[in-house]
Amino acid sequence: MGLLTWLDLCIFSVLMALFLYVFVYNTVTLLHKVYLIFHFLIMIWPFGQFAVGMTDNPHFQMIYTNVSFVFLSLVGFGWLLFLRFLINPAYVLRLGSFLNMLLPALIIAIGIAINPGGVYIPELNGPYTTYGPIFWFLVATHLIYCTYSVILINRAYRSEANPHYKTKIAYALIGLIVLAAFGLFDVIWNTLLASVLPAIPGVFSIGIAIAIVCFVISVHKQRSYDIVGIAKQDVIHTIAAGIIVLDGQERVVEMNRLPSPRLRVKLGKRLDMERYLHSISGTKDEESFLSAYRSNPPERAAMEIAIEQDDSILYLSLHAAPIMGDHNRIIGRVITFQDVTELRLLVDQSNEQYEAMQERNRELIQMQDKLFQANQKLEQMAVTDSLTGCFNRRYLMGRLEYEIKRNQRYRFPFSIMLFDIDFFKSVNDSYGHLIGDDVIRQTAGVVRDSLRGTDLLARYGGEEFAVYLPQTDREQADMLAERICQAVACNQVPIGKDDASVSVTISIGVLSVEGQAEHDGDSTEAYLHELFANVDEALYEAKKGGRNRIVHFP
Repeated sequence: MGLLTWLDLCIFSVLMALFLYVFVYNTVTLLHKVYLIFHFLIMIWPFGQFAVGMTDNPHFQMIYTNVSFVFLSLVGFGWLLFLRFLINPAYVLRLGSFLNMLLPALIIAIGIAINPGGVYIPELNGPYTTYGPIFWFLVATHLIYCTYSVILINRAYRSEANPHYKTKIAYALIGLIVLAAFGLFDVIWNTLLASVLPAIPGVFSIGIAIAIVCFVISVHKQRSYDIVGIAKQDVIHTIAAGIIVLDGQERVVEMNRLPSPRLRVKLGKRLDMERYLHSISGTKDEESFLSAYRSNPPERAAMEIAIEQDDSILYLSLHAAPIMGDHNRIIGRVITFQDVTELRLLVDQSNEQYEAMQERNRELIQMQDKLFQANQKLEQMAVTDSLTGCFNRRYLMGRLEYEIKRNQRYRFPFSIMLFDIDFFKSVNDSYGHLIGDDVIRQTAGVVRDSLRGTDLLARYGGEEFAVYLPQTDREQADMLAERICQAVACNQVPIGKDDASVSVTISIGVLSVEGQAEHDGDSTEAYLHELFANVDEALYEAKKGGRNRIVHFP
């Protein structure tokens, strides 16, 4: 046992480390699973060669050699299977293709394991011995695997424009060439020319190590595609609708979990839409669907299908949309379906309960009428004072902003009155708040009766009221204020004691605006605030001057 024997162990250790790297540091997808199978098959060779070099017992050497070649015979199959998924992540492995790739390698592996009549190794003469026909059949089979793989890689490299994808394919091709070159060198030097040339151990093991490094790099280049693929699968499988993706030959290349049990569709199988629809228990608008489905150029198609399941019927809404490539050429289709069984049941129940629904509609109409009336009442309550029925201050201010802009535009005169019930606190103190509320309410009613239909009365706050008089000049406003004062003074408010009553007076501040200049729209609020400050000053002067009087500003 020399140093070269330990070379095979070192190579095996490197291969094991790379195996663990691929397994641990990558998301294990179907591609990685296939690659790990191939990696495992090929890493047995250097370990077997190391085991042969560690013993002088011919019997054990024979066992280790057989194990090495059994696994080596399956390497071509493992490589071709890995290559299929490497160049096409969406590749669907069918049983026929699987058997075609496996059968030659399996026959060789069985022949090596049994070695009938010495057709594999006639006699054992150390690590490098003579080989029978099965060995050369193994070499020829691997050459065929290699040649076919080169054709597939070259075709994939030429058809792909993505540089990242090309780099991945290039590393795979380099690894295959290295593996084939070292394997052929080992066969020629250490087998065909073994009688005339000194043996060089570990040649094929070195080639395996170099090739595996290239293959791991190629798998690593595929990693970003794997992440996208996993994310795509997660998204597709979380969608409530069923999704089926067909290629240009109408084979199922992708689908989520829903279609398989419901539509009896299998991945990799061709979906003949006409035959499939004929096999379903019930369809609607089948002819129009197929007409749109097969139209040129293709169109989106939709229909409803019914599928019998045990003792129930499943209703599905089926949609088909073409996937267009370059030059308006169809390269596939996306078929989606939505379970509408519950919707159909609801429709059937609604038909059976038609009379009840009619009654419910009538009730809803009545409820809508009541709701409309309630909304009107709420709107009225939002702009009126609950005690007097007059408009409230918020409505007054909003209305005046509009009115003032209109008056400024057309130069209409207008007046504002602000009046207050004189000595109202003494009324509350003498007769109570209920009588005070009656006084406020009846005073507001008397003022409202004295106003014109276009005038606006609003409760400004407490016992204070404001009146907006549109198109009213100073003289008209003074006359209207006199009439209001007299009407309020003559009003008697019952206090509920032996027909007793109480009367009140009001003080009024009046402001009239005539021929005003137009203001900027942004200053309307400030202008309105200025008007009320002026009319409030006039009211203050009226109260200060003895009350029950009218003061006009200025």
